[in-house]
Amino acid sequence: MQLVVLTPEKEIFNGEARLVRVPGSNGSFEILNGHAPIISSLENGEVKIIDNKEKKILLKISGGIIECKDNKVILLIEKILDE
Repeated sequence: MQLVVLTPEKEIFNGEARLVRVPGSNGSFEILNGHAPIISSLENGEVKIIDNKEKKILLKISGGIIECKDNKVILLIEKILDE
């Protein structure tokens, strides 16, 4: 699936990903290829990305929004912590 991760300052990731785990407002959840369409607000917590080459990226965030539709995921993060 195509993943784009953005903050107000810059683009963090833009490419193919196998898995995205986010801290949703009602609990953590994962998005995989073929996931049903969803829009959710995000809480403070950790985002885990595994790209198609099995590289793992961990980001500590302070909130945001995620949208998934037609195997395209857009992750808008308010702020990345400990950067």
